[in-house]
Amino acid sequence: MSENIYTFLIRLFPSHFREAYGDAALQLFRDRSRDEKGFFPRLRLWLDLLADLAISIPREYRYAQAVRQQVAPVPGFHFVADESPGRGALLCGAVLSLVGIEAFSLLSGHFTKHQQVPRNIAALIGQVETGGQDGEQATERQRVLRQVIANLKQYYVDPNAAVQIANALKTHQASGDYDALTGAALADLLTRQMREVSGDRHLIVEYSQTPLPAQPPQGPTPESIARYRAAMEQNNCMFEKIETLPHNIGYLKLNAFPEPSVCGPTADAAMASLNHADAIIFDLRDNTGGFPDMVALMAAYLFDHPEYLYNPREKPTELSWTRSPVPGNKLADKPVYVLTSARTLSGAEQFTYDLKMLKRATLVGETTGGAAHAGVWHRIDDHFGMGIPEVKAINPFSKTDWEGSGVEPDVKVNAADALNVARKLAERQAEREIIYKRGH
Repeated sequence: MSENIYTFLIRLFPSHFREAYGDAALQLFRDRSRDEKGFFPRLRLWLDLLADLAISIPREYRYAQAVRQQVAPVPGFHFVADESPGRGALLCGAVLSLVGIEAFSLLSGHFTKHQQVPRNIAALIGQVETGGQDGEQATERQRVLRQVIANLKQYYVDPNAAVQIANALKTHQASGDYDALTGAALADLLTRQMREVSGDRHLIVEYSQTPLPAQPPQGPTPESIARYRAAMEQNNCMFEKIETLPHNIGYLKLNAFPEPSVCGPTADAAMASLNHADAIIFDLRDNTGGFPDMVALMAAYLFDHPEYLYNPREKPTELSWTRSPVPGNKLADKPVYVLTSARTLSGAEQFTYDLKMLKRATLVGETTGGAAHAGVWHRIDDHFGMGIPEVKAINPFSKTDWEGSGVEPDVKVNAADALNVARKLAERQAEREIIYKRGH
């Protein structure tokens, strides 16, 4: 590609120069191209050549010898020794000036903002003679896209949507959307395009600069378990606040649903400390999710019998039911309020959604974030992988879950006002119960 561009530029010289020196100039270009590898050496080569062309082409037209040639019946043309440069030379000079400006911008941008090479320069110089590298990148793009489509068709939870996504990606490929992309840029674009069709935010293609392991790790390592345990101990297993508010209202702020094998005792102690409450408020406004087993453990205190908890990430098993009743628990019949925000996600949404469907809690706050599904990781090659939701659990409560739409609160208020509103609701409920008991 670069040699073709240089051959075209040589044609801007007068004919006598091309005949005398064209082959030698082209051979010199080939020799330098072969010896100067890497981006910056090749960029320097092109800048040298373009500067030389900018100087040499007008000079050759200015000092050309007068030549008279007559070929009957074609009219003759005269080339005068002190003639001004022709249109071709002027055009070449303008183009080379623009290239010089762009090259200066490229170099200054690289050392100040670390930006990518502007596309107009890269296109002009043929990606600086990276033909072999371009071939490898094109092969990588085709391999990644082919495997993404194959994984979608084989594993995605919605087969019809998988076909629609695959067709959309093929259309983007035919339009050349991926031609100039590699690495993280390619992964990001594929992710956006898959989500545009499906609306599924758990569909993702990711790129890793470091090579991915050939086989995914089989469970957590002892080192990762130790780090997790230390982090949970430092943060009280994400139980930020536990207290009894006026009117004997229990308040529990939980910012995640941690692993029960590590934090189960902390959860049991927290619920036991509120066992005397006449109502309980779960503050999940900053809870981004966690482990379904902890969701079930916490929910067990709110029922006097085993209750099924819907989880869109897995098919129902015997572990999908709460371990109710909890011995000594007195909260199974007490009013429950759950505070939500747009930051309430995943496992926290499962807790919120199930209590709402079971009519066991009043939700106060904002619509939750809408992250229901979880993807299974699939390795594509040493640097690319993708997450695909694969399981469609049966929902006994409704035909859909909260993916993308979130869980709507029963009382919709700004998240910042949710606690005050829930407290007033709990106080009014307590007053009604007192009046009811007096009347009976």
